[in-house]
Amino acid sequence: MGCLLSTLYLGLNFDSMIPNPISVSLKSADGREISIETGKMARQADGAVVVRQGDCMILATVVASKEPKPGQSFFPLSVDYQEKFASAGRIPGSFFKREARLNDYEILTSRLIDRALRPLFPDDYLCEVQVLVTLISSDAEVMPDSLACLAASAALAVSDIPIQEVISEVRVARINGEYIVNPTRTQIKDADINIIVAATSKNIMMVEGEGKECDEAGLIKAIEVGHAAIQEQVKLQHDLREKAGIGGKRDYTKPYTNPEFEAKIAEFGTKRIYDIAKGGLGKHERGDAFKQVKEDFKTQYQSANKEEANYLAPEDAALTGTYFHDLEKKVIREMMINEKVRLDGRTLEVVRPLTLETNLLPSPHGAALFTRGETQSLTTVTLGTTDDELLLETAQTSDYLKFILHYNFPPFSTGEIKMMRGQSRREVGHGNLAMRSLKQMLPVDYPYTVRVVSDILESNGSSSMATVCAGSLALMDAGVPFPKHVSGVAMGLIAEGGKFAVLTDILGDEDHLGDMDFKVTGTRDGICGIQMDIKCDGLSMEIMMQALEQAKRGRLHILDAMYTCIPEPRAELKPHAPRIEQLNIDREFIGAVIGPGGKIIQEIQRETGAKINIEEVGDQGVIKIFSNNKESIDKALGWIRGIVAIPEIGATYEGTVKSIMPFGAFVEFMPGKQGLLHISEVSWKRLDNLDGVLKEGDKIKIQLVGTDPKTGKLRLSRKSLMPKPDGYVEPEPRERREGGNDRGDRRGGNDRNRGDRPRHSGGGGNDTAAATE
Repeated sequence: MGCLLSTLYLGLNFDSMIPNPISVSLKSADGREISIETGKMARQADGAVVVRQGDCMILATVVASKEPKPGQSFFPLSVDYQEKFASAGRIPGSFFKREARLNDYEILTSRLIDRALRPLFPDDYLCEVQVLVTLISSDAEVMPDSLACLAASAALAVSDIPIQEVISEVRVARINGEYIVNPTRTQIKDADINIIVAATSKNIMMVEGEGKECDEAGLIKAIEVGHAAIQEQVKLQHDLREKAGIGGKRDYTKPYTNPEFEAKIAEFGTKRIYDIAKGGLGKHERGDAFKQVKEDFKTQYQSANKEEANYLAPEDAALTGTYFHDLEKKVIREMMINEKVRLDGRTLEVVRPLTLETNLLPSPHGAALFTRGETQSLTTVTLGTTDDELLLETAQTSDYLKFILHYNFPPFSTGEIKMMRGQSRREVGHGNLAMRSLKQMLPVDYPYTVRVVSDILESNGSSSMATVCAGSLALMDAGVPFPKHVSGVAMGLIAEGGKFAVLTDILGDEDHLGDMDFKVTGTRDGICGIQMDIKCDGLSMEIMMQALEQAKRGRLHILDAMYTCIPEPRAELKPHAPRIEQLNIDREFIGAVIGPGGKIIQEIQRETGAKINIEEVGDQGVIKIFSNNKESIDKALGWIRGIVAIPEIGATYEGTVKSIMPFGAFVEFMPGKQGLLHISEVSWKRLDNLDGVLKEGDKIKIQLVGTDPKTGKLRLSRKSLMPKPDGYVEPEPRERREGGNDRGDRRGGNDRNRGDRPRHSGGGGNDTAAATE
């Protein structure tokens, strides 16, 4: 229990420095409680809260500058989510043993928060805002990404930063037909729908997630369930704000505007922009034409003399680009809603021309080139071993990923020059959407590690959906047992004045024009992935359902082309792709395969050239054998099967004579397993010794005829496989010494005289000193 001390010193009152926490809480239908507290931690931030569920605690802070930077023309919002390893009682595994740059999971969570918060700020608010969300205590069953946006919004709610609304974000999963809000880690494993929903009390703002071929109606239902839970969390934030006594929002400096100048631009450019938009031009031709209209305006209004009619004030000149952009947006939206015509001349539902090609690169294990209009992805597939799995560490979990997808967006894909500074957050987000879509079709027990790499060579609208399509094609080209193709399509929606238009396969220039842009991936049987951002108020579920149905038609059109290109996975892997065989054995045999200090498994790898991985899964050992050479795999597989096989009495084997003794020969008939071939079992003839009959290294056929009743050692016979000579008479049985050991005292007596000391061979440890029969 902490101790708070209040005192007066030198006439100063320190009471105001003592934390005075304020909290509110909410219980869900299943009895779990979420609490939000402010006033205790990070009190110098503009807003700070701690959200708690179970042992999971998230600290969110927000700070905004009081004035925008001079010349600022965009809203500089930064959001960072980070997990402290100490929150789970762990030390980071990096060289420096401290948290470093955000990992992919943290970047994806940051993006979920950013996309939900950004629309909350006024369009004319250009002050810099930084939102930091930190996991400070972890719970094994609570997934913090579903609480992170609630914490960020609550921090804004208890500040005076001028947001327009309060939001929240929840995860919704459908498990055995039941929709569950913020399921536990254990529950989520059985979900066939798993989405994150962000919303205000009235409107859906963002949806992102995946499904196991779910239908559109099921997805809409999940969104509705999530919205109902969010409405309760929004009310909780309003209660916290009221309880904390937060007053109005701060005033801020608004950028300079000139409605008269904006009207002048509209008068000059409306007709020109409409003609260009209606012309069905290509991306660069259209961009150049729009730019020329702006340059023509500047040429007409370039005088620096205030007395002249074509005078252009410097402050107005700075607004020219913004006003022309707004005019383009207005004209194009009206054209699409009223005339149902697109920028490139298509109608609303038409998908751009498709060109698909597989098997175009000789060395990769799989490759595909997918072109849709002016968007193009070159995607490759590489098959690897267990050693190639990707370790993804969060504060609470350490998972090895067998399916990896990387998305690269070089600047030349849009005809630009930019510094190459590593992957961007956008690249991480686009790659994740494609990965979670394609993994729905990857067999769970597929033994390979699979890496898919999408390099975007051209971009004019939804390169992430091109990645999904190209990835599906490349996986089938690689011979991965992909049961169904997965395609994706990017959609847009424009709504105004009671009218709306849904656009299929949107262009880059159409992407930012709409009130909702969303991407849907899936097979012919259902949805595998979705990413949706909604920017308008009052969008009904009926309109959203209609948009999803139109997206399905576009998805199916692309799937038809993909099945025409390659209808099923190739029957064989490429010749240079690694082969793999998987063998499951009883757990008790793992040590026998590995051997002391890894001696046996190293010998197998050295002698066969194969690479072998062994892991314990439940009560079984899973052995994976990798090689580019089938003969190498077969040799290693036979070796291991011999080690783990249980010899069967009456079975015939081919063995190798390992040593010759006066009483017989020791024969290895399975890897690591030897038995005694007694001299009386070598031939139907009576033999005094084995000279000239057998020698070390001979390959002979033998039969396992039993085990020694005293020692359990294996007894072999060669003569049982030979025809009995005509007139053969069974000889009198030889007299045995006490204890049944023909070697008598030469070996120090029988087993009982020596006690129960085990006897081991140098070649496998089973049977060198076998008792004879």
